Amino acid sequence: MIIRTETIDDYKQVYQLNYLAFGNRDDEAQLVEKIRHTDGFIPELSIVAEQENQILGHILLSKASVVDGDKECEVIVLAPIAVHPDDQKRGIGGKLIQEGVKRCKAAGYPLILLIGHPTYYPKYGFKPARSYGLNLQQFEVPDNVFMVKEVIEGSLGTIKGELKYPAVFF
Repeated sequence: MIIRTETIDDYKQVYQLNYLAFGNRDDEAQLVEKIRHTDGFIPELSIVAEQENQILGHILLSKASVVDGDKECEVIVLAPIAVHPDDQKRGIGGKLIQEGVKRCKAAGYPLILLIGHPTYYPKYGFKPARSYGLNLQQFEVPDNVFMVKEVIEGSLGTIKGELKYPAVFF
């Protein structure tokens, strides 16, 4: 299996993958397409897992911001991540997350935030975000699903405020 940057030639397979991975609905697949057309899209942070010319998994990390009064800090949000239903529980999602974190660190992004399953993401170092002075008001979610991962050491706890997802998420 190869973990690599998504190319334009992958777009149709990535759409289909997201459609299947999220129960034959296209909300997440359409979100990926919309994010690609925004300033928050970073091509190197749209990553696929490929085997024998088939896309088995995809992760999209894009720009957002944490706002505290007149201070604003650029961060990354993870959404969505998809693995083909036939290939789930094989570690593909974890490999995509690890590669995404590595690339975010190399690019200098301090934090990755997400809304996700409370037992899955902690395996990859994600922690409840509200306990570190981060807040989310755009979506009403329980504390245990709003999570953060420190990418640049020393960022967690020093960056505080409200996570603002870009308008494309609505």
